[in-house]
Amino acid sequence: MDNFHVLTSGGEQDEDLVADGWTEITAKLAAILPRAATDIDPKAVAAAMEVADFRKMEEIRARVDAVVRDPATAAALKPYYRMFCKRPCFHDGYLDVYNRPNVTLVDTRGEGVTELREDAVVALGTAYPVDCVVFASGYENEWAVPYTERAGFDVVGRDGVRLSEKWADGARTYQGLLTHGFPNFFVMSKMQSGLHVNVPYMLNEQSKHIAHIVAAVRHAGHRVVGPTADAERAWVDTIRKLANRNTDFAESCTPGLFNNEGDPRRLSILNSSYGGGSVEFVSVLRQWRTAGDLADLETGP
Repeated sequence: MDNFHVLTSGGEQDEDLVADGWTEITAKLAAILPRAATDIDPKAVAAAMEVADFRKMEEIRARVDAVVRDPATAAALKPYYRMFCKRPCFHDGYLDVYNRPNVTLVDTRGEGVTELREDAVVALGTAYPVDCVVFASGYENEWAVPYTERAGFDVVGRDGVRLSEKWADGARTYQGLLTHGFPNFFVMSKMQSGLHVNVPYMLNEQSKHIAHIVAAVRHAGHRVVGPTADAERAWVDTIRKLANRNTDFAESCTPGLFNNEGDPRRLSILNSSYGGGSVEFVSVLRQWRTAGDLADLETGP
């Protein structure tokens, strides 16, 4: 898991122990980046990544042409956006379905379905009779939807303050895991925390950190723990400083999960992930645990 984490974050390892689609994509992108900090030209890096991105998407579009026999259908299935505008897929076995005589692709030209009737789906003014409709609604944007709404409940902290009130304008945490004024309350999410393609890996790192805090507090004879106000403020400032959301890139993508359906500027920077990258974030947590002094935390009986 550590090997995969480093490789898919642009780092180097002696051997690729997983060797899947994720490591292939990131290896191609990482290979074009300069290794020495003094050699880094942001414009040159951006241009090189644009070329690498285009080549990968051309591979995908060529694959559609190679599998789907009808040119019009193939043209409608080709993605024309940059690679990480959408969640990457590594299986294209579904493409051959469009060669079946009983399958028709309805291209809505980006407008989507406009009406659902008792026995039909309407798109571009045409009603298509159906026996069954399968909804594939995808994911909910956790950066846009408030945490308490996604959790399905609110949390009440000291002095009756609700988490929904404190985070009305965006999350405020320490290390993405605790929030001042809410003792013994731990959050596991991507907000102000590490973001990586392997979500279970990051959840595992968060779990180890929480377990360390709980064990250390209990060993010290305390039963209550939470971050100081100053520690939380400093972490939020770090999140703002390192925020690396590429708004221009997001706005160039077709509407979807990652760009708030085409409106990325409405997303709060405070709800973004740790901008230094997941490898750096894990290192921050591990160094904090190694110090062993429970710095920036308040404890009580």
